[in-house]
This record gives sequence, structure tokens and C-alpha cells, in this order.
Amino acid sequence: MSVSRRALLVTAAGAAAVGPVTEASAAPAAPGRAETGATLRTLSAAADYAVAKVRAVAPRVTGFPVGTRFEKWTYSRGGDWVGGFWPGTLWMAYLYSEDDTFRARAVESARNLAPRQTDTTTHDLGFLFYPSWVTAWRLTGDDEWRTGAVRAADSLIRRYNPRGEFIRAWGALDATANAGRVIIDTMMNLDLLAFASRQTGDPSYLDIAVAHAKTAQRVFPRPDGSTPHVYDFAPDTGVPLGPGTVQGYDASSCWSRGQAWGIYGFTTMYRRTGDTGFRDTARRLADYAIGALTPDHVPVWDYRAPQQPYDIKDASAGAVMACGLLDLHAATGRRAYRDVALRILTALAETCLTRNSARAEAVVARCTRNRPGEDGVEISLPYADYYLLEGILRVLRPADVDRAVDLSQPS
Repeated sequence: MSVSRRALLVTAAGAAAVGPVTEASAAPAAPGRAETGATLRTLSAAADYAVAKVRAVAPRVTGFPVGTRFEKWTYSRGGDWVGGFWPGTLWMAYLYSEDDTFRARAVESARNLAPRQTDTTTHDLGFLFYPSWVTAWRLTGDDEWRTGAVRAADSLIRRYNPRGEFIRAWGALDATANAGRVIIDTMMNLDLLAFASRQTGDPSYLDIAVAHAKTAQRVFPRPDGSTPHVYDFAPDTGVPLGPGTVQGYDASSCWSRGQAWGIYGFTTMYRRTGDTGFRDTARRLADYAIGALTPDHVPVWDYRAPQQPYDIKDASAGAVMACGLLDLHAATGRRAYRDVALRILTALAETCLTRNSARAEAVVARCTRNRPGEDGVEISLPYADYYLLEGILRVLRPADVDRAVDLSQPS
């Protein structure tokens, strides 16, 4: 593992960590302290910038953005695992601006994902189809989108291993490599299965989502609330083998974007099931991540890497975490979660946008895709743009976001 390029350049100003969320230490002195007029103006300005950037760049987008190189988007024709985020960003821009041009572009882009409905080689079908096709159905009512999203859910449940009660992360169904590998990211793909159960009346989709979430709940959180990226099982027996990592520093570290996926994903599973155990797990993960934040409120790429808190940042982890914390505030009523989310979104708006570069095609900078592989360090990533807009709209236009992604709480 190479030493962070920022490790020797930072100052001691970032050394103090933010404490965990408790009633005594993290709750604001007065309700709503973080949600000031200045904060809302900052978020509105960031949304204006994001929508203007997307409007300017969209006519020359030739595929699904996967990351930037020299500040310009690079593309996948098939969408890789991130294909849902560009149409999702267009949908968020449409909700914010009410500009039908964004709606038309979102429809066009989402339709290009149609061949992936029957893809059984990936667990990422929720990432691909929820922000694109499920959102399209919710905003247009066109049954084409609903049918396609359910078909994608059919493909996803084929990856379920009943012996270990988990959805396999990587590899073709008949491939032996990674056959027992589970990753924290999969928590974000489960909502596609919840959607399929609601739409079809077939509980088996949600049953699989719940079984996977309970397995993840059992093996991922450590006593302090941190998580590894990977957990392996013996695929033939379902026997747990232990933690690992691909994108974190090592098996005992805590990859910040994975932690954010867990916060958001477990909270979503609580909302879809009413199982308070999922909500409580989300709180444990959130409290750890909040305690690991530095005062600038932009997560380092791994909370337990040797160079943290002075290591390189991952703004995409912050955007995902902010959305999850806003969700968790709604699920728990604890204002502290919302206040931290607002501080993160404000930090991203003030320190991580691409405003200072005329050539930049993305909205959010300072992202890290895969630090151990030195792949995409300090670039822009499509999910950072998507979740930044989702997070800001959750604050400024919650009813509109609810129309798009369904923020309903358990009955």
C-alpha cells in the first residue's frame, strides 16, 4: 500500500474527530441550529450549479459516465455497475428545474439500460434500475418501466444462495471464483426487490431481501459499528469464513463509502419492513461514521487507513452518507442525524464542487473510486453527482424526492 499523496501536506487542523451521536454530545443546543437560512442558500446555490452543469454537459454525453479523466467523463456503453446514476441525475435535475428537456434525456438514457434487465452476472441491478427505471415509473406512470424493473429483480434473486442466505456479489452464476463473496454495497440493491414485491404481490422478492439483510446485519457490523467491505462464506455450505476487503485498506479497516452504503441500505430496509433491528443497525453504523468524521465533514476514503485523518477524501462517501442520515433522522426522530447531514452537504457544496474549473464535466470533485488499486483517485464519479442532488433535494424539495424514490416510513 503506497503512502497517501496528501499525507505530508495536511495540517493539524483536521486532526480532531467529531464525536458520536449521543443526546448529550451531538444534539444541537437549539433545534434546527444547522438548518439556517445561510445553509439553505448554500444548498440552493449548489443545486443551481449542479443543474446548470448537467444542462451544459448532457448534449455531449455519449454513454453512461463512469468517472472522469482529466476532468472529462469517460463512458461505458452498457452501464457497468453505475449506469443508473446518469439517468437518475437527469431525473433529479428535472425535479429541481421542472425542465422537460431533462425528463426527455432521462427517458432516453434509461432505455439504453434495457438489455441489462436479464443480466444475472451482477448484484448491482438495484443501482442500475432503481434510480433510472423505478424512478421513471414513479414519475411517468408508464408501465414499461415497472415491468422492466421487476424483470431486473427476477435476475437479481437468481443470485441468492439459500444455504448462506445471501446474495452473491460478483461473478457469473456458474463461476466458482467469488461464489461465496458478500459485500456491504449489496444493501443498496435490496430496495429493487422490495419494489418488485409491492408491485407483483409476490412476497418472495422481499423475503430474499430480508434474509440477505439479516445475514449482513449479523456479519458486517463490528462491536464499534464499523464494517469491512467484504465477508466471505463457503458457497456450498453457507459456513461463514470471515471478513475481507477489495476497496478498503484491509480486512480490519472501514471503507467510508461502504459504511455509507450500509447506513442508507439498512435504513431503507427498516422503511420497507418496519423491522426496528435494521433501523438500530443503521444507527450503529451512522454513529461510528459520524465519530470518524474530521471537522471539514468530508470523509476520508477509509476511516481506519494508517494515514487517516490526513488521507485523501471521498466526497461520494459524503453524499451517500448525507442521504442515509437524512433518512435515519426521519426514521428515528433524532435531529442530530439531520444536522450532521446538513453539515456534510454544506461541506460538499463549499469545498468539493468543480466550480473552479471551466473544463470539468462533473459536478462533484475530490472523489476516490478504488484507492488500493490506485484507480480513480481524486476524480469525479457519477454517483457523487446523483447523491449530492438527491441529498439537497431531500432538504429543499422532500415531496419531489418522495415522488421519485419513495421515502415512505413503515405504517
